[in-house]
Amino acid sequence: MCLSSVTAPKLITDFFVERKTISFDGCIAQLFVAHFFGCTEIFLLTVMAYDRYIAICKPLHYTTIMTGCVCGSLVMASWVGGFVHSMVQTVLTIHLPFCGPNEIDHYFCDVHPLLKLACTDTYLVGIMILANTGLISLTSFVVLVVSYVIILVSLRTRSSEGRRKAISTCASHIAVVIIFFGPCIFMYLRPSTTFSADKMVAVFYTIVIPFLNPLIYTLRNKEVKKAMRKLGSRKVTLGVKGKMQCVK
Repeated sequence: MCLSSVTAPKLITDFFVERKTISFDGCIAQLFVAHFFGCTEIFLLTVMAYDRYIAICKPLHYTTIMTGCVCGSLVMASWVGGFVHSMVQTVLTIHLPFCGPNEIDHYFCDVHPLLKLACTDTYLVGIMILANTGLISLTSFVVLVVSYVIILVSLRTRSSEGRRKAISTCASHIAVVIIFFGPCIFMYLRPSTTFSADKMVAVFYTIVIPFLNPLIYTLRNKEVKKAMRKLGSRKVTLGVKGKMQCVK
């Protein structure tokens, strides 16, 4: 909700105005908050993979390893990591001299479009941003892949029912990881260049994926499944009754 709220309201507002503008302070604030929540989600997804690993590979030790204190510390570390990353990203950008054109080819203030407006050579800054953002995305993705490879290898000794439950537990998380990390790696694990597809790709990780997250995670919740089945059966019953009345 926080991540999508950074860009969606301004995007919707711009649909209704001919001249789309944003102040410099507002642009920098949008850059900071977008990277803050985006990087925090990356770290939270990585922490969730560790939680899945403990739950599946060491189920008897889960309650002693993943205590409330440990969970709270991991979540806090994710938020702190997102803040530090965003601060570095913002400081690198805000110190650049902007004295030329003031029009960005994007629907929100991101690093690569802003670097194009700088009146200086941004090669070194681009490399630092690549190391800051791109490597975080790639490293976290590699950690996630390794964790799930270990989980899948450990499932070979489980029963078919155990494998089904484990895969059901991990399916929603894997779906979010693939959909979220793909656009992030495409956007930030490259030199400071922009492509025509950047805006479409950015829509996925700033608006579409945060919007889908509640749906993806809650569909495996037993209470939600039960409520949806009850709602579906009610609609079928009402439809049948309506048809009977129509025939009658």
